[in-house]
Amino acid sequence: MNRLIYFIVTINLVFGLPAFLNAENSKTAQEVIAASDAVRNPDKPFSLKTTLVEYRSGREQERMTLIVYSKEEKSSGQYRSLIRFIEPPRDENKLMLKDGNILWFYDPASKASVRISPQQRLMGQASNGDVVTVNFSKDYKATLEGEETITDAEKNNRNCYKVNMVAANETVTYYRIEYWVEKETDQPMKGKFYSESDRLLKIVYYRNYREELGKRRPTETIIIDGVDSKLITRMSYSDYNFRDIPEEWFQKEYLPRFKGN
Repeated sequence: MNRLIYFIVTINLVFGLPAFLNAENSKTAQEVIAASDAVRNPDKPFSLKTTLVEYRSGREQERMTLIVYSKEEKSSGQYRSLIRFIEPPRDENKLMLKDGNILWFYDPASKASVRISPQQRLMGQASNGDVVTVNFSKDYKATLEGEETITDAEKNNRNCYKVNMVAANETVTYYRIEYWVEKETDQPMKGKFYSESDRLLKIVYYRNYREELGKRRPTETIIIDGVDSKLITRMSYSDYNFRDIPEEWFQKEYLPRFKGN
C-alpha cells in the first residue's frame, strides 16, 4: 500500500507540476491588457506633444500638432485628457476635453463648447478618440485567444498574446479590437479596430519604443486605413513630462479661461 501511495504522489508531481507552473506564469486577458495599458500610459499626471501626419500613397497631405494633458481618475481607473491644438495656425488654441468618455470641443473664436463623438474623424485615419489617453482594460471586456507570432512594424517576429476586446459600454471609440501584446515585455505591437457592424476600420502598429517617464513606451503609432492601405496616418509622441495638472482643467466650464503652459 505504501508503494502505491508513493507511486501516485510521484505521478502527480511529475505530470501535475508543469501544469501548475504554467498556470502560475500565465495571465488572464484583462491582466494582459492592463499590463499593456501601463506600457502606453504613465501612472502619474503627464503631458506630451502629439504630431499627426497624413500620407496618401507615401506623400504627405496634412500635419497637425497637439499638446495632451492627461490625469488618471482614481475612482474609475480611466483618464481625463485636455488637448490643446498648436498647429496648423487655423486651429491654434482650440481645445478638446475628455471627461470620462464624454468629449467636448471648444473653439475660442465662437467661445462655444460642443459635445463631439470619439468616432469622429480628426485628421487622416485618426479619430478624436485616438488622441486622448485611454486605458483599454477599463472600457473593454477581453478574451485571450492564445499565443501568436506576428511581424511588427519593422518586420521582426514577436511572440504575442492575442486578445479580443469587446466594448463594455456604448461611449467608446471602437466596438471591437483584436490586439497583440508581446509576452516578454507587455508591449502592444499591433491592433485591428472594428465598428459595431464588424467592419475593419483601421490597422495600428505601435513602434519606436524609447525610455520615457520610467518605462519603454511606443513613441510612434502607425494607423493604416482598413480598406485602402495607401492611406496612412503617423502619430508621433515627444516632450513627455510628469506635471501637476489642476482639477479645473478638466471642467467644461473652465475651457474659456484656459491659457496653458
